[in-house]
Amino acid sequence: MATLIKNAKILEAEQLTTQDILIENGLIKAIGHDLNQQYGPADHVICAADRFVTPGLVDVHVHLRDPGLTEKETIETGTMAAAHGGFTTIGAMPNVDPVPDTPAKIALMVAENQTKAHVHVEQYASITTDRTGDELVDFDGVKKAGAFAVSNDGSGVQTAGTMYQAMCGAAEAGLTLAAHVEDDSLTMGGVMNAGPVADKLGLPGIMGISESSQIARDVLLAEASGVHYHVCHVSTAESVRVIRDAKRAGINVTCEVSPHHLLLTDADITMDNPMLKMNPPLRSPKDRAALIAGLLDGTIDMIATDHAPHTDAQKQGSMKTAAFGITGLETAFATLYTALVKTKLLTLGQLVDLMSTKPAQLFGLTHAGRLAPGQPADLAIIDLAHEYEIKADEMVSKGHNSPFIGWHVYGNVLMTLVDGQVVYGKDQQA
Repeated sequence: MATLIKNAKILEAEQLTTQDILIENGLIKAIGHDLNQQYGPADHVICAADRFVTPGLVDVHVHLRDPGLTEKETIETGTMAAAHGGFTTIGAMPNVDPVPDTPAKIALMVAENQTKAHVHVEQYASITTDRTGDELVDFDGVKKAGAFAVSNDGSGVQTAGTMYQAMCGAAEAGLTLAAHVEDDSLTMGGVMNAGPVADKLGLPGIMGISESSQIARDVLLAEASGVHYHVCHVSTAESVRVIRDAKRAGINVTCEVSPHHLLLTDADITMDNPMLKMNPPLRSPKDRAALIAGLLDGTIDMIATDHAPHTDAQKQGSMKTAAFGITGLETAFATLYTALVKTKLLTLGQLVDLMSTKPAQLFGLTHAGRLAPGQPADLAIIDLAHEYEIKADEMVSKGHNSPFIGWHVYGNVLMTLVDGQVVYGKDQQA
């Protein structure tokens, strides 16, 4: 069956050009003009009406909460939220119950993802048994069972010896090690960024060096082990500086930044508000400026949402007791396009590169991140022209714990296709 997307706006060297996209058997067959004349009539036509068509977005940092925490999210709801946000490939973190720390558990999760997901799901295994211990997983075994990378996300690996051994094992197995960087001895039970705002609100603070000091340790271990070391959700100026220096030294380190750290700072926390509680916390305006600079000079390689849904009850009350984390899949593109592209801090091409092409390239996802003949027909159709309001009742994630509800933004995802099939669409004619 052939599908033709008519009048799509496609980026070519930072210029939007109008072309058609022909899809056949789940793949992009051709991109160009007068495709009906070359290949005959299509079975199905989608009129893009000069809306932007991007390669499907790629998010290497998502919490699906399934199995064991399905009151927060499920494979079905989380991957539909991904599709709603224009994402066609996501990486599912291992802080679920049970933790996928054996080949058998990974194989089961991979099978569940393939059966229940609306988009492509790449599955993380944990670095250590039960994710918080010191006993290493069978790296070769979990890779053969389907893991695409390893991470203890939600917990930093506290001892250098464990991390070095893990890096050696991951390197030997050919797995990327994605690190939640946090020295527990420096977090001091904090719930937001340490500094004047926390002091004013009477809330305990998390020092930035709890993150940057562990990165400084890890980049030297990565150099010694040869692993591809990926830093999750970078949030401080010092972290950016350490990673920049490591890259200049030739160490195989990549990193991501989350949308909320690019869009908000602790100055936006004017009261005890659990919707603004996440880990790492919102940092200072100086840190935000350093993150933007890191995007622009290539120190920061990609954007990843750290989509972390919770129930309404878990995000109520005080920041002292509420859960860490916010959702991100359904708001990421629009908020970033509005705040960074429309203000000319980034180009549209740079944003697509950071949210699709680069994460796919750096994590070896050859099936993702490119809009080209022969590639899987994973793409999103997006309205860049009209403003809309982010509303909780229009979200499909179980979690509505987002500080962006009520924001007026541009970049509304109208339709998402995975392997040529519409998995999300507000209007079948786009």
